[in-house]
Order: sequence, then structure tokens, then C-alpha cells
Amino acid sequence: MAHGTVARIVLLDVRGSVPRPAGTAMLVWDGGQSGTIGGGALEYEASRAALKAIGSDVVRTYPLGPALGQCCGGSVTVLIETYDAARLAGVPDTGRFTRSLPISGRQYSEEIRPAGQPLVIWGAGHVGRAMVSVMAPLPDFQITWVDTGPERFPEQMPQGIDPTVAQTPEKLVPHLPKTADHLILTYSHDIDFALCHRLLSHGFRNCGLIGSETKWARFRKRLLTLGHRSDAISRITCPIGDPRLGKHPQAIAVGVAAALLNASNEQEIIRDGTQWAQHSSHSRG
Repeated sequence: MAHGTVARIVLLDVRGSVPRPAGTAMLVWDGGQSGTIGGGALEYEASRAALKAIGSDVVRTYPLGPALGQCCGGSVTVLIETYDAARLAGVPDTGRFTRSLPISGRQYSEEIRPAGQPLVIWGAGHVGRAMVSVMAPLPDFQITWVDTGPERFPEQMPQGIDPTVAQTPEKLVPHLPKTADHLILTYSHDIDFALCHRLLSHGFRNCGLIGSETKWARFRKRLLTLGHRSDAISRITCPIGDPRLGKHPQAIAVGVAAALLNASNEQEIIRDGTQWAQHSSHSRG
């Protein structure tokens, strides 16, 4: 194991308004972490508890409002498990993984699936929903869907989607894989810009931004002022979509999905403007 013994934090049970759904998991080790259970005070406290618990399994419940001062107001029960090389050898590559909890008479079971290419969709508006509807059935991607409030997501969440509520979305960026694909489709120019700035400092495989050429020209100028290199900024594609498919949100989603699939199949970043960068009437130019 690259990081030696690690602690795995799993949201075992959630009640009320919480940042992420049950089943969300992250890894913590001495000096680092991978993944996120929603950031903020919950993640900080759970990570501290996980590092202290390395060597044993623990279940803890956090009331988010009273205990942690988070605005969500719900409660979260987390399972903290320790994994070393010997224990990891007992985890199946695929299929159902069931084990006993450190609570008398209880077990926890989850489905182990091969990991797909990480894809983060920022925004649950019309284009974001269209993008999720197109991408969700594909086995190639592991999709995280981020927006600022739970009411912005549809009542029926597509299977396999990991919804995440973050009042300040850009604060999630440091917890995400540097090899992820990103689609920035939020309702706010300020949020869009903050995400571009954070992602350029963090790293990504592909990044597409909804908007017009005028919007992108403004963003480029501001990003240069912040010290980002011109060649790095050019890795963000704006506008997105394929004009041959039309300007409907679903058509935009199909064009972008095709580019992402090509990138995954070829294992390289696709930069051809006909695949990503075209104008959309749904951009917020």
C-alpha cells in the first residue's frame, strides 16, 4: 500500500440535511487524504478521529448543527475502519463486501465496483441535469454532482450519482483527484471563476466551462492577473458543446459526453475545439 496503514471513513447513516449521502467514503493517512465526505467541520473532526483510531474500527455519530456548527442541521453516523495490506487482501475486487460493525449484532455491506474515471459536474441547473442524465448510465465514469443547496438537486437522483452540497464549492477542490474531469455549469459567474482558479492550481484531466466567448475572455484576463500561465489557462475549454448537435441542453450534453468518452478511450486529453469548444444559447455570457 502506497501510504501504509490507512483509515477509511464511511457515512454509515445520514438523517436530515447533510452534505453527502450514506455510502460516501474517504481515506485518511498520516500526512494526507483521498476523497471527501463533504468538507467543513464534519470532515475535519471525522479525519481527526480516524487518525486517532488507526488500528481499530469505530462508529461515531455527529449532530451537524449543535456539535459542529454546520448549517445543514442533520446528523451523520460514520464508520471508521483501518486497512493495512493484510486486511486489504480480504476485500473482493468486485461484488458484495460484508463485515461486522464494532456494534453488537450489526453488519455493514456494500457493493464493490471497478472505479471509473472521476467526473465532477458543478451545478444542477438545466445543463447540469442534462449532463447527468446522459452520463449516469455510462460505466466509464464515477460522477460527483455538486451544488450549493439540496433543493437544487432533482427529487429522484439517478443511480450511481454522488450528490454533494457545498455552500462554497471551490473548497472541495483540494479533496478531489488531480486526474478528474470537470464540467463547470453553475448559476454564478463568481463560483465559476473561483472553480477555474482553484482547479488551475490543483490539476485536472479535462475541464469545460459553460459560457460565451466574451465571458471566457474576461475570465482569461483575470486568471492571468492571478499569475496562471497562458498555456495552463488554455486547458480550460469555454464555451462547450458541439454546434452540429444543436443548442438544447441535452444536445450540449451529448456533445460533451462524446468528447469525454474519447478522452477516456484514448487515455489522453482531447483538445480539438470541434469536440468541446462551441457556443451555446444556454451559456450565461
